[in-house]
Amino acid sequence: MSKNIRRTFIAALGIEVLCIICAEIGENIGLSIFGFNLYGIAIAYILGFALAGFSTFLTILGRYDFENIKEVKHIRGCCSFLEENSGKGFIFNLITTFVNFKRGFVQFFNNWDNPQMKNILKTSLIILITAESACILTAETVTLLFYQYSIFLAIPLALVIGTFTLTLVESTRKIRNQQKVQNFNSENSECKDCTPDSQSNFVSLSDFRRLHKES
Repeated sequence: MSKNIRRTFIAALGIEVLCIICAEIGENIGLSIFGFNLYGIAIAYILGFALAGFSTFLTILGRYDFENIKEVKHIRGCCSFLEENSGKGFIFNLITTFVNFKRGFVQFFNNWDNPQMKNILKTSLIILITAESACILTAETVTLLFYQYSIFLAIPLALVIGTFTLTLVESTRKIRNQQKVQNFNSENSECKDCTPDSQSNFVSLSDFRRLHKES
């Protein structure tokens, strides 16, 4: 468990740098313009989440080839991408993230009217809500807590804690999936001699009465 978390965290840190940086930029813009008050905090959260979501969308978009329709239809999210590259380290995932972001930015303007874009956008929103939201909101909350104390301390703390949140979510999901597979395999092994056409020995009440009269 600890080994998996450590390896996943290193990979997630490379993937989440861009996302959390965008969240930090959006949040700090909101706080600097609208002030450190209830209204300003609400706007800052929205701006940070929106900017981080857009960067996530572009990063996902940069991984896919529009000429391959099957690939676009079966879009894999950040977590599956994280699992695939968890053993390649921080530098690889960091470079790959920025390369995909740049490629996605170009593809967005070249294919914004492509019918396949709707499916990618829908999938990106699902990924943003289900996988990235905990990471982004945690990072924004850490930044908010340290905003008036030290912004230089808030940003690295937000990056580390936000990434750790994503790592815990992903590791928990992976463990649950492995347990489901193990349970499924154990159930199948117990019923290896069972046949789908086997009949039950249950006797209905009407058949029981008929057999009783005949006897």
